[in-house]
Amino acid sequence: MIAFSLRLAVSGGREAVARLLMIAAAVAIGVGLLLSTFSGMNAIDRANERQNWMNTGVQGATAATSADPLWWGARGDYYRGKRIFRVDLAPTGPAAPSVPGLSRLPAPGEYYASPALEKLLRDTPAVELGDRFPGRLAGTLGDDALPSPDTLAVVVGRTADEVEALPRAHTVTSVATALPADCSADCYGAGVHGDALLLVLTVVAAALIFPVLIFIGTATRLSAATREQRYAAMRLVGATPGQVSVISAVESTVAAVIGTVGGFVLYVALKPLVADVPFTGDRFFAADLGLTLPQVAGVVLGVPLAAALAARFALRRVTVSPLGVSRRVTPKPPSPWRLTPLVAGLAELGYFVGSHPKTTNAQSLAYLSGFVLVMLGLVVAGPWLTLATARAVARRTSRPASLIAMRRLSDDPRAGFRSVAGLVLALFVTTGTLAIMSTIDANQGALEGVPSVRKAIVATPFGNREEAAALPSVPDRVLTGARAVPGFQGIALIHDNPAKVGAYQQGPRPVVPSLVICSELAQIPVVGHCAPGAAVAAVDQFQFVDLLDASQHEWPTAPVSAAEVAGLPVRMLYATTDGSEAAKEQLRTLFTREFPSYEPRLAEDWSSEGQRKLQGWRQLADAVLLTTLPIAGCSLAVSVVAGLSDRRRPFAILRLTGAPLRLLHRVVGLESALPLLVVSALAIGTGFAAAAMFLASQMKYDLVSPGLTYYGLTGFGLAASLGIIASTLPLLRRITGPEAARNG
Repeated sequence: MIAFSLRLAVSGGREAVARLLMIAAAVAIGVGLLLSTFSGMNAIDRANERQNWMNTGVQGATAATSADPLWWGARGDYYRGKRIFRVDLAPTGPAAPSVPGLSRLPAPGEYYASPALEKLLRDTPAVELGDRFPGRLAGTLGDDALPSPDTLAVVVGRTADEVEALPRAHTVTSVATALPADCSADCYGAGVHGDALLLVLTVVAAALIFPVLIFIGTATRLSAATREQRYAAMRLVGATPGQVSVISAVESTVAAVIGTVGGFVLYVALKPLVADVPFTGDRFFAADLGLTLPQVAGVVLGVPLAAALAARFALRRVTVSPLGVSRRVTPKPPSPWRLTPLVAGLAELGYFVGSHPKTTNAQSLAYLSGFVLVMLGLVVAGPWLTLATARAVARRTSRPASLIAMRRLSDDPRAGFRSVAGLVLALFVTTGTLAIMSTIDANQGALEGVPSVRKAIVATPFGNREEAAALPSVPDRVLTGARAVPGFQGIALIHDNPAKVGAYQQGPRPVVPSLVICSELAQIPVVGHCAPGAAVAAVDQFQFVDLLDASQHEWPTAPVSAAEVAGLPVRMLYATTDGSEAAKEQLRTLFTREFPSYEPRLAEDWSSEGQRKLQGWRQLADAVLLTTLPIAGCSLAVSVVAGLSDRRRPFAILRLTGAPLRLLHRVVGLESALPLLVVSALAIGTGFAAAAMFLASQMKYDLVSPGLTYYGLTGFGLAASLGIIASTLPLLRRITGPEAARNG
């Protein structure tokens, strides 16, 4: 029977071969995208693993061994918005632990840089970047130590005394190989699987996979009606139900197997493109885009099996009476109970608004399960919503096109919804994630500060500013070097206040302002100004690191002379420029070289790590929209074309009875566009609702509408989908000729 089925699948004329190739091509596209999604998720995991060594020195990250201690001083740096990981090393013996990506540790006066940083050093004036690293470039940091080819990292060799003098320096006897349990502040290699990103990343992955699976399922059902008629004819001539099932399964499985093979070929072809997509803010190494054995086995076995099951399920509409007369049976309509998962998911998120989970794990589990349940609910409830809408429209219209379209949707609402299910999930996830990010942005301030603040650079001690040692004084060569930088405008030294002049109480703790000489404060007007005639001002030290413009603020006068303040230790340096990147980076390099224990930061660098992760979230959300919209468009196109092919005989008969072609155009347009627009509106509304409940529960924020980019992309996606529907309408004239009515 299988041999006969194979022969039937490929020897049924040009129509059968064309159908086989169409299904195979559609499955190949779906499998290729599915494999690319899997490989992207695997690449994220591998990138995370390769940056674990950066967390060496973090409490709980490394274990004690018998190796010689290694002095380890890690820090973060920036260049024009790009983060640089830097670690200064000093081994105390020949058996000190090694660093991934290096054959040997750098000697004092040497450093190893990542390929991306090497290129940056070659292309950038030394006064802007290279002078930060003492000594000479001795070699390249290998890929084993880098999460991405874009990673900027440097390993600097120093003496033990030099490293010991650095803030946050430790001796270690092993290098970290895993993420420590607590990575809230000190981790440099936390990766994209941090607690704050776990929810978004998992939901995004699901949103990428679900539409691809829906697309594969849609492809395997091409020409379902034509095949059902053929199977019914076989039953009339004596074929058993089991034999018909075998023929159906073999035909679909052959196409799925061919498509699966083509999908693996497409996956290999797409690897270079996927590697360049910055899903997490950086590109992937192409070698990281691999597949695990379970993933390969799941696709190789699962896709053909799913095709066979879909073919078997398609026979549910074909029955044969005892007299041998074939007939089609309308499936049971979906019931309102299909709304249960959607309501349950929203109810779960709503419950946690008033009962916030206490632990990080509990939060991830609560919100993740709620979002996934809502996604599942949208897919399950879609057919019922399509049915309810079609019936409502049918009751209120008397136009022939609307009545025919609504009757067909009511007959099989599952098929009507199936074509738009991928787009629905994409709209939900994108709406939810962008609404969350926009709200956090609005509540936590602009990422890079106001324009006047972006011209400034602040040098402060690493770690806790109140506990770190201040500079006894600032050498004249530093001030002279700063003033010589093209684009320099002014500099102020922020002094300690040991006498607590101007201290005040704020809540349970006293606040001690810093002291600034007024002649210097006048050089940095963005921070504020002194009272007329004052010599020294008492300035809130947090004003120097806030992303706010205080140029109109007048600070209270401190009853101390400028000469006395000049002799006090310096807590910070605050310099302003004309806003040019070159000027800011030259000042940063100057301060880094002169004050190794200080951290020169620009206003945009002061943004919290959570805000920086928002940039990665936005890229992930954009990737979801830009990936799933084409997939949803392909599903929609395949579904509409398949529907036209399956209905060519009824449409041909309608044309023979006098129905104009424009009537059929309206029928197809309404039948395809109604579930698209109605369920998309539900997905967008549900996305906003889920985001609002998550924000209220987790962050106590009110929802803020996303920007114009979101509305533009969403509108473009819906318009493109309607355009796909319109592009299939010219097929009606070609496939509904008189011969279709005669030979159907």
